[in-house]
Amino acid sequence: MTDNKKKPEWVPENASDGFTTEIVKGIEQNNSSGSARKFVKKKGRTTEEYVQGIRNGDRTILAQAITLVESNAKRHEDQAQAVINEILPYTGNSIRIGITGVPGAGKSTFIESFGSYLCEQGHRVAVLAVDPSSSVTGGSILGDKTRMETLTRNKNAFIRPSPSGGTLGGVNRKTRETILLCEAAGFDVILVETIGVGQSEVVVRSMVDFFLLLVLTGAGDELQGMKKGVMELADTILINKADGENRQRAKIARAEYNRILHYLQPATKGWSTKAYTASALYHEGMEEMWKIILRFLKTTKESGAFAERRDSQTKDWIHAMIKDYLETSFFTHPSIKTKLPVLENKVIQGDLNVTTAVKELIELFEA
Repeated sequence: MTDNKKKPEWVPENASDGFTTEIVKGIEQNNSSGSARKFVKKKGRTTEEYVQGIRNGDRTILAQAITLVESNAKRHEDQAQAVINEILPYTGNSIRIGITGVPGAGKSTFIESFGSYLCEQGHRVAVLAVDPSSSVTGGSILGDKTRMETLTRNKNAFIRPSPSGGTLGGVNRKTRETILLCEAAGFDVILVETIGVGQSEVVVRSMVDFFLLLVLTGAGDELQGMKKGVMELADTILINKADGENRQRAKIARAEYNRILHYLQPATKGWSTKAYTASALYHEGMEEMWKIILRFLKTTKESGAFAERRDSQTKDWIHAMIKDYLETSFFTHPSIKTKLPVLENKVIQGDLNVTTAVKELIELFEA
């Protein structure tokens, strides 16, 4: 018997001749470190790889770059800003269109129809569909990408659904950076869809060139629009679902909106806001809508209003970043994290008023 073989420790008493009488030694694993198998962590992309991939129109790298920008992790922040700085020379060459409207107005259907039309005309369209965030997980709860199946499959379109994170107006706080990344990737039309649930849409207005309000007929939108003040922000009002038996009602609603708009100050200097009808379901009115936007571009660029708005938006971006930084710094401050729950309970129990509690917290933060 060789060294590699040995007798089994136990053999049954009535074992036959065919029972195993020898055990062959197995092959031992060579593990010089004596530790368990280690998994190699995937190496992250370099800033140069991100920039080059974006410039080449690589959708996978573009999506990864957007994820990097949206990350709240400190280790990602520096690289994200480095990528943004590198792609800045290749940005600003798109028309940025904000689209809002109450739930049920057909925003997703319109975007798919309008986006498909633009792709057919040779444009490259990026859709930033900002979903409402779940109050439990913070994740998206609508999934706009699943409702734009045709546009998703178009090679000239890129759809990026993102959770709003509770940001005012339903726009993710990183949407501005995402717009720049998409522009650097060669997309010349950027569509920003908001959740449109009655929150202030001023945030949307502050990052797009053209603001479109989608409305319905017979749903009280006329009064709701005036109450929200969103009509004063719109460059065009589009009455959607103007088809079938609803076509005539849509024409009546258009006339009513135009009467209202006559008394409102235009959202853009030198541009007259008007109402139109369309049927996104039947792809009607898409060509007319694009002609309106092109006319808007020509008018505002000739008057200087376009460049003036872009400059103003840059200032708004700076202020928004400052506010975001201060808010994050405040709530992550060790002393504030300890003291805040204590003061909250005192206010709830009636032992302390809100103003005094806030003043104490701010003094603690500034100390």
